[in-house]
Amino acid sequence: MGSVESYFGRLCGQQQNKEEERLLRANDRPFNLSYNYANNAIKTSKYNIFTFLPLNLFEQFRRLANSYFLFLFVLQLIPQIASLSWFTTAVPLILVLSITAVKDATDDINRHKSDNQVNNRKVNVLIDGELQSEKWMNVQVGDVIKLENNQFVTADLLLLSSSEPLNLVYVETAELDGETNLKVKQALTLTGEMGDTIPALASFKGDNFNEVFYESDKSEKCFSISGEVRCEPPNNRLDKFKGTLTVDGQTYSLDNDKVLLRGCTLRNTEWCFGLVIFGGPDTKLMQNSGKTTFKRTSVDHLMNVLVLCIFGFLATMCSVLTIGNAIWEIKEGSVFTVFLPREPGVDAPLSSFLTFWSYVIVLNTVVPISLYVSVEIIRLGNSFYIDWDRKMYYPKSDTPAQARTTTLNEELGQIKYIFSDKTGTLTQNIMAFNKCSINGKNYGELLDFAGQRMEITEKTPRVDFSWNQLADPKFIFHDRSLADTIREGNLEAQAFFRLLALCHTVMPEEKKEGELYYQAQSPDEGALVTAARNFGFVFRSRTPETITVVEMGEQVVYDLLAVLDFNNVRKRMSVIVRNPEGKLTLYCKGADTIIYERLHTSCNKLMGITTGHLNEYAGDGLRTLVLAYKDLDESYLKEWMQRHHVASTAMDERDEKLDELYEEIEKDLLLLGATAVEDKLQDGVPQTIEQLAKAGIKIWVLTGDKQETAENIGYSCNMLREEMKDIFAVSANTAEEVKKELVCARRKMCPEGADAPTVTKARAGLFWLEKTETVHDDKVDGEYALVINGHSLAFALEKDLELELLRTACMCQTVICCRVTPLQKAQVVQLVKKYKQAVTLAIGDGANDVSMIKAAHIGVGISGQEGMQAVLSSDFSFAQFRYLQRLLLVHGRWSYLRMCKFLQYFFYKNFTFTFVHFWYAFFCGFSAQTVYDEWFITLYNLVYTALPVLGMSLFDQDVNDRWSFQYPQLYSPGPLNIYFNKKVFVRCMIHSCYSSLILFFIPWAAMHDTVRDDGKDIADYQSFALLAQTCLLVVVSIQLCLDTHYWTAVNQFFVWGSLAAYFATTFTMYSNGMFLIFTSTFPFIGTARNSLNQPNVWLLILLTTLLCSLPVVAFRFIVIQLRPTVNDKVRHKLHKEALPAPAPRRPPVRRISTRRSGYAFSHAKGYGDLVTSGRFLRPRKNRPALFRQTDSPLAQNQPQYYRTTTEESEQH
Repeated sequence: MGSVESYFGRLCGQQQNKEEERLLRANDRPFNLSYNYANNAIKTSKYNIFTFLPLNLFEQFRRLANSYFLFLFVLQLIPQIASLSWFTTAVPLILVLSITAVKDATDDINRHKSDNQVNNRKVNVLIDGELQSEKWMNVQVGDVIKLENNQFVTADLLLLSSSEPLNLVYVETAELDGETNLKVKQALTLTGEMGDTIPALASFKGDNFNEVFYESDKSEKCFSISGEVRCEPPNNRLDKFKGTLTVDGQTYSLDNDKVLLRGCTLRNTEWCFGLVIFGGPDTKLMQNSGKTTFKRTSVDHLMNVLVLCIFGFLATMCSVLTIGNAIWEIKEGSVFTVFLPREPGVDAPLSSFLTFWSYVIVLNTVVPISLYVSVEIIRLGNSFYIDWDRKMYYPKSDTPAQARTTTLNEELGQIKYIFSDKTGTLTQNIMAFNKCSINGKNYGELLDFAGQRMEITEKTPRVDFSWNQLADPKFIFHDRSLADTIREGNLEAQAFFRLLALCHTVMPEEKKEGELYYQAQSPDEGALVTAARNFGFVFRSRTPETITVVEMGEQVVYDLLAVLDFNNVRKRMSVIVRNPEGKLTLYCKGADTIIYERLHTSCNKLMGITTGHLNEYAGDGLRTLVLAYKDLDESYLKEWMQRHHVASTAMDERDEKLDELYEEIEKDLLLLGATAVEDKLQDGVPQTIEQLAKAGIKIWVLTGDKQETAENIGYSCNMLREEMKDIFAVSANTAEEVKKELVCARRKMCPEGADAPTVTKARAGLFWLEKTETVHDDKVDGEYALVINGHSLAFALEKDLELELLRTACMCQTVICCRVTPLQKAQVVQLVKKYKQAVTLAIGDGANDVSMIKAAHIGVGISGQEGMQAVLSSDFSFAQFRYLQRLLLVHGRWSYLRMCKFLQYFFYKNFTFTFVHFWYAFFCGFSAQTVYDEWFITLYNLVYTALPVLGMSLFDQDVNDRWSFQYPQLYSPGPLNIYFNKKVFVRCMIHSCYSSLILFFIPWAAMHDTVRDDGKDIADYQSFALLAQTCLLVVVSIQLCLDTHYWTAVNQFFVWGSLAAYFATTFTMYSNGMFLIFTSTFPFIGTARNSLNQPNVWLLILLTTLLCSLPVVAFRFIVIQLRPTVNDKVRHKLHKEALPAPAPRRPPVRRISTRRSGYAFSHAKGYGDLVTSGRFLRPRKNRPALFRQTDSPLAQNQPQYYRTTTEESEQH
């Protein structure tokens, strides 16, 4: 297959040599094309119109069974050994190949449509000095392109210029890292000066210095500049970029802050120009997307192995019968040659050789092709149940659940590990101001008359903010007492919200009077500023020197003297302002532990009360901040500002000197209170995680978000709990330190554990060619959790550390990986797949989850707010994380149970059918004569037993969905592969062997020397064949009834209807009329009416049925009594108890916690320097509003809700 793919890769012009450095020139296509760089077209499809048929057939015949049936078909074309007609194999084989080909073609057509939709998007490209609209797929490396607001970034671009001050652009990177807050990128000053001047941009080339003249309102002169970029080759590192730009001999350094990556969306920027560096498959997004693999279930892999074993068993049976034929031919066959002469040239050895292949055809029913047809039908039917499930339909977005792949249903019942994204998967991407503590009083909770906490629902009355003309209409708050306190003039409450309106780096935009839009680097800040806005302290505008706030309807302008910006070390930020009366104040907000160390001693009592409130907020999983202030002396501040100026301009140890000054002024603060912001989870997330944990499924969270944010969500979801013995945080910067931290954590969890992991090596797969290694879990007493960041994970995933990481992580109840790249997500999944031999599921909602979804056995996409890339790459999709428990605990478990029952029964009925042939061979001279009528052989699997087993496999359920939720432990047999494995298969063979002995020898003994009621002989071949096949069909039908737990009218119709169809067909085919019309085709004339009207025949059918069925009933009864399974216990309870009622909604239990779910500070510094820069709000030309479409998601995105804007339909 690899050679075929490489051949087509060469046809498509794929590069064979690995690129070590990329060199390109702006606006110089001939030069860049000489390097054969990939263009911007992407391709996720597998076939085209010419390669579909050969490649698809090649893939299908890689399945051993299909190759076997093709071989069988060829044998049936040879007259000397054709014991059955060729069409009995050809028709089912063509049907199976056609159905699979149609399904594969449909899937690939959808991939082509998706590719075309992306490749045919339009973008403005600078060609021959003019902006021309081009399709994305025609964009080449080195092209200069223009992007406009809300457009997707076409390729990986070097930012040249933008419409914003300081050549800034704002991009949304949710598709790459899952974060919804906007990132800032900045172009080089040199290229930024070109602005949107087309002649200047067009002359930005890699050739010599030129002069360019162009006409505008007046003649101007502009000089072109040459642009040559050298940079790293295509790679998957999202956070790093190294390169240089050479302009007229001067070299400028390029880093990640100057690059726009494909997958981002331009926001709040009217336009920008960029130079294409990487296109299409070379972009970092596509480099992280992972490779599409053909997914097959563990049942499929097991069936391949079993089919191979069956082939060996079939060859053994045929060899035994061939030897028997040779012995019989030598000892007995010569007697018959007088009246049954052999064909010319056929002697005894050749006859035995031909007999071998004849028996291969006769006994081929041990692996009937109808098995694969039935498996596909069952999977398709169970997929429809997922599509039709109204309980997995999300009405708010009109999104039903969808089984996008129909071949993986039973795998849903065997999941052991779930890998989940955080943003948009567990959370809603919404930050909401939830509660606050002001001067020792708690606000935000609702209490009833008894003082009990009330649950807040959608029907709970909201605070009316109509008194505030500038209030955000989407802001929701329920505690009226806070609004009343503000309006009554409470000074502490007003100071609290004044701080929130002043102490931040939010940037406002007011396009119409009163229509405010806030742009915050952290969504927490946006939520806090919006809260202040609604409670009467509206942040209206800012300049580098002032902040304008509307306080209770009156406009107040504060002088902004300094911004003491936050970072991960300080964990706080401060502003120093002067009010119109000249009063100087420092306002500070930050983590409680940091602020408490800097409070004045007079605040000790208030600090104790506030700490109690903070513990309650942390118990609810809220993100908290503490607010404080300090009045400053004019003379002291003047002297401090002078020292600050000196420190900020120092060439050496600038950061250290500034930190000292910040520490000096941020002390003796007065406490105002605390805020609590909720990072809203999706509905039902904690309950779903709890249910899945009870089912024995381990959940790992892999997120590109910050460690603190991920931990907050971990606590909110109850994945991290205070009761845990320890939570290990691995954040080392070297491989040695990472190993040390992992080993330390492992030894703490299991002190007596061996240093080296216990690894079991084995062979698996077809022909046992695949080597497997399984790392066994260490026993751990208690619950632990592991939190590891992306930098440490990169070291831990290296070859010499990966087993240590896996061993430590699998000992923990919860694993959270933060700041991971999309490729690292896939690597973690592959690590678990490789060494745990367990079925994995990955669930996510953004493009950054695609590689993880492709790597896992099952990929689930959530159709959320980060676009549809995850859904398009997934096997199953729905709108809410909570539907995952229904997908697994109900649909997955039922599908697995049904498939296992189907396989057990199918192998049982076909081995029983075939073994009767085997026993009969000893009584027919090993002549490859069939024991049954040929029409019965043809219709046995296609008609007589097809519908009953399909009915069981589509409708059977051990318990209904409510009991499945009530007892999630019912799921546990799936991951352990209990219901169908090699042992179960051997038991099926033994059971079949026993049944076949009964079904052959009891009728044979009873029919031997038997006569009819009228004294005529009944012991002929045709009568025996009819009796044997009738007994067989009745016995396998009764066995199916014993296996069925859930009876429906359809099941009843299929079982009794199939038996009725058998008798009706038999009497018709054995009638005089059919014999007269088709004499050679229907030779069993009168056999049915002559045999089935005899009482002893019916007594014989009853006897064989009892002898086959009673041992099964007795064995199952004894097993249930002595070793009942979880399933048996629940079914027993089901018969005694009423149906469990749906779990009632109850208010969450108040949990007190000393852990702080702190403010999610940015890893980079905030906007502080930008806010205070003198060029921050430079005058610029009038331009149209950024939000032309007022009903677009961005225009509706009020500051209260920091959602990822959904991908808008193409406008051009």
